[in-house]
Amino acid sequence: MDPAALRIDVVTIFGELVDQFCSGSLLGRARRRGLLDLRLHDPRDATDDVHRTVDDTPFGGGAGMVMRPEPLFEIVERADPPRPLFLLGPGGRRFDQAMAVELAASGGFSLLCGRYEGVDERVHTHLVDDELSIGDYVLAGGEVAALVVIEAVTRLVPGVMGNEYSAEEESFGSGLLEYPQYTRPAEYRGLRVPEVLRSGDHGRIARWRRAQAIARTLRRRPDLIEARGGLTAEEERLLEELGAEGGDGDGG
Repeated sequence: MDPAALRIDVVTIFGELVDQFCSGSLLGRARRRGLLDLRLHDPRDATDDVHRTVDDTPFGGGAGMVMRPEPLFEIVERADPPRPLFLLGPGGRRFDQAMAVELAASGGFSLLCGRYEGVDERVHTHLVDDELSIGDYVLAGGEVAALVVIEAVTRLVPGVMGNEYSAEEESFGSGLLEYPQYTRPAEYRGLRVPEVLRSGDHGRIARWRRAQAIARTLRRRPDLIEARGGLTAEEERLLEELGAEGGDGDGG
C-alpha cells in the first residue's frame, strides 16, 4: 500500500456491508489505485466463546443489549489502528465538510461502529478518542454513518476525484451551496440553459456561478451565510450587479 494513502480502520460486526459499499464507484477506484487503505476489524474475532458474543444485558436492567467492552478493547489493541479513533454516535462532534477536510489531510483515522443500545461506557471513557455524529436521528448501528464519513473524506484525498477542482466547487467547499448545473440539450420543453453558460466567456461564467451560489445559499441555507459572518462587501456588490441574472430558473 502506498505510504501516502489515507488509512481508515473500521471496527464493525458487519464488515461485509462496509466492504461492499467501498468496493464500487469512486471508493472502489481509490482502493484499487492505492489512495484509500481501508481495513476492517470484527470484534467477534476477539471473543472466545462458541457463539462469538459481543453483547450482553445492561446492569440495572432495561431494554435491549449493550456491546461488551472486552471484544472492543481487544480488537482495537490487536489492530493498533490509526488515531484518532471515533465512536459513531449521537453525542459526538457533528461531522461536516470542515471536518472532512481535516480528516482527509490527517493521513489516517479510525471508526468504531456501535450496535444494539450502544457500547459499554468504558469504551467511551477509556478506548475511543472522541465521538462523531452525522446528525440528530437514530440508526440501527454505526455502519451507515461510517460510510458517510468514509465517502465524504476519501473524495477529498488528492488524486481521487477526476477533476482536481470538483471538490472545491461543490456545496460546502467554500461555505456555500453549489451553483446550478446544466447540460445538453440547451433547450428542453421550452426550458433554456442560461445564455451566460453558452457564451464561452469564462470570466463572466465564473462571476455568474459565484453569484448563483451566494443567492441560492441565502434562500435555502441562510444559516451557512450567518456561520461565515455574513456576506462580504464584494459578494453584496456581485449580487447587486448580477441580480437580474439571479435565481435557479431557466435563462434567456
